[in-house]
Amino acid sequence: MRLVVGRDDLAAAATKAAEASGAELERLDVRPVHKASRGFVNDADVDIAELAIVTLLQAVAHDRPVVLLPVTTLARAQHQTLVTMDGLSVADVAGRTVGVRSWSQTTGVWLRGFLTEQYGVDLREVDWTVYEPGHVDAHEDPAWVRRAPEGARLQDDFLAGRLDFGIMGNELPDDPRIRTAIPEAHDVAAEWSARTGFTPVNHVIGVTVATAREHSSAVCAVYDALRELTDPVGFDALRDPVTLAAAYALEQEVLPRPVDFDELVAASCAALDVPVSRLAH
Repeated sequence: MRLVVGRDDLAAAATKAAEASGAELERLDVRPVHKASRGFVNDADVDIAELAIVTLLQAVAHDRPVVLLPVTTLARAQHQTLVTMDGLSVADVAGRTVGVRSWSQTTGVWLRGFLTEQYGVDLREVDWTVYEPGHVDAHEDPAWVRRAPEGARLQDDFLAGRLDFGIMGNELPDDPRIRTAIPEAHDVAAEWSARTGFTPVNHVIGVTVATAREHSSAVCAVYDALRELTDPVGFDALRDPVTLAAAYALEQEVLPRPVDFDELVAASCAALDVPVSRLAH
C-alpha cells in the first residue's frame, strides 16, 4: 500500500501499525500533501492519503471510490485567513475583488461560510477570482466565479493591489502591509469554536475502497495508531464539523449534491466490513 501524510510521526505510526498487521505500507514523499489529492481521488494512485475534507466530500459527491477514515490531521481557526492591505474590513467585502487559490479549497469554504452566516454577505455580490481548479476532475466552478489568467498567482495579484482581499492560510506572504480583515479575528474564531463546540476541520484521512476491502485489518490498525496522535478522531467527534463543512460547500456550489455524514459512515463501514462502533471514537 502507498501512503501520503504530512506529519512524520503520523507516517511512522501508520507504517508500523500496518506492518504489525501483516501489510506493507510505503510512505510517498509528497509535499505539500495536497499535491497528492488529484491522483488519489481521480486515479487511486495512492491507497491512504491525507486530504482536505472538502476534497473528500467532492470525491464522494462525484462517486469516486474513496471513503473517510475518521482521523483529523489538521484543524485550525479560519477567521484570520481573510486578509487585506487597503484599510478595508469584512464589512467592505460586498462588491469588492476577493482572491482564493481554488474555489473548492477547504479554507475558502470555511471562510465563505462565516461571511454568509456571521456577516450577512451575499457571495454572489462579491467579485471572486480563483487560480487553480479543484482536485476532482468532474468539478466545475460556479458561473459567477472568475478564473484568473493562466500563469497568474494569487499572492502576486494581492500584493500588487489587483485584489482587495485574499483568502490565504499557509500560502500567506510575509509582508508587513498585510492585516486580517475581520477585527480581532482570533478572538472571533475562539468564540465561534466555543459556541459550536469544535474547531474547523481541514485535513482528514481518505482510503480507496479497494484498499479498505482488501486490507481492512491493516487500515483499522492504522486508524488505531493515528487516533493516539491527533484529535478529533472518530465518527462521533467528526460529525458536527464535517456536516457543517458539507452544508457550506453545497451552498457555495462546491458540491453537486448533498453529502450526508451518515452516507460517509455507511460507506466507510461497508468497505471495511466493520460496525460503526469500530470507528466511532
